[in-house]
Amino acid sequence: MGLRINDIAPDFTADSTEGQIKFHDWIGDSYVVLFSHPKDFTPVCTTEFGAVAQLADEWASRNTKVLGVSVDTVAEHTKWKEDIQSFAGKPAGFPIIDDTSLNVSKAFDMLPAEAYLPEGRTPANTATVRTVYIIGPDKKVRLTMTYPMSVGRNFAEILRALDAVQATDGAPFATPANWVPGQDVIVALSVSDEDAKAKYGDLDIKLPYLRFAKKPA
Repeated sequence: MGLRINDIAPDFTADSTEGQIKFHDWIGDSYVVLFSHPKDFTPVCTTEFGAVAQLADEWASRNTKVLGVSVDTVAEHTKWKEDIQSFAGKPAGFPIIDDTSLNVSKAFDMLPAEAYLPEGRTPANTATVRTVYIIGPDKKVRLTMTYPMSVGRNFAEILRALDAVQATDGAPFATPANWVPGQDVIVALSVSDEDAKAKYGDLDIKLPYLRFAKKPA
């Protein structure tokens, strides 16, 4: 059975560019965006790491830590960070873990458990290591996105998805298609019209089961 929404994210201990990380301890009371890559010094992944570096202030403002996973060594990650900064104009100030063992890739269901990858492996050998996980402070998986090798990730969408996860965390509403912060939210069906009005004010009722309200501050 694969890793699913609301599963506890696998715990692990791994070396990284910022020292040894014990994952659950490292999360603390933050949200985490964990994003994986099939190999260092690859073109699409360099642009993605650069995009993440450029969003450093955005992650911090959302109480969110960012963690990169790649199947190469810490020494290679450290050299790659120089290229990322050269491309993006910002330092990649977040840790990248060494997953040469593939332990993390397998624990997060990015590779078959029996996967065997030879020395001299290429990005094609680990092409499935292209997933984003948003994990809550409770260590539960809140959202996943998986991309093919040829499609660069849209980190504006990942940031938007993080906003939506945080906006609805523990609250009786959901976000509609294309929602961005500041827009109305959808009231959960478990909440009556009367209770919703008392809690959120006037409702915009489009259909009996589709009721919009202003998100509380």
